[in-house]
Amino acid sequence: MFLTIPTIMTSTRIVAIPLIVGVFYLPESAATLAEKNLIATVMFVLFAATDWLDGYLARKLDQASSFGAFLDPVADKFLVCASLLVLVHLHRADVFVGLIIIGREIAISALREWMAQIGATRSVAVHMIGKLKTFGQMLAIPFLLYDGLVLGVVDTRLWGTWLIWVACVLTVWSMIYYLQKAVPEIRARVK
Repeated sequence: MFLTIPTIMTSTRIVAIPLIVGVFYLPESAATLAEKNLIATVMFVLFAATDWLDGYLARKLDQASSFGAFLDPVADKFLVCASLLVLVHLHRADVFVGLIIIGREIAISALREWMAQIGATRSVAVHMIGKLKTFGQMLAIPFLLYDGLVLGVVDTRLWGTWLIWVACVLTVWSMIYYLQKAVPEIRARVK
């Protein structure tokens, strides 16, 4: 089932990437930096919300599929990694945060593929720590995209910086968790 409502919603997160990145390439005559920040933030929040909504609809409409299960985390990773690269480029996120988060995504994706080849996918199935990691990233990124004061009080860059470092710690923690689960399976199957 390729064209279900949940799968189409998941796909919008991938379509969002050039839109969010493109906002920052608009000429100053089209939008000020503050307007670009607001547009990118609103787009990110709307597209990130599809992560929860597509899963809910897949269950509610009985439209869960193996393709959707594959595409959902891929769309999340693309959206987060592209947004992080924009933030690093804009000097709103540290390059080490970007390297850690993107590196973890590559490493765990490769680990999951390897575990599938040796028939041990259950040991690296999605866990709550992985979901917390994604939530932390999806919470921090809009703060950093906005990069201003909310209600004249909340400094989103300060909050976003703290949140992205918390997300970074969760990212490393989740990687360690998945590696600990995988190592016994790898030792048992690989000679």
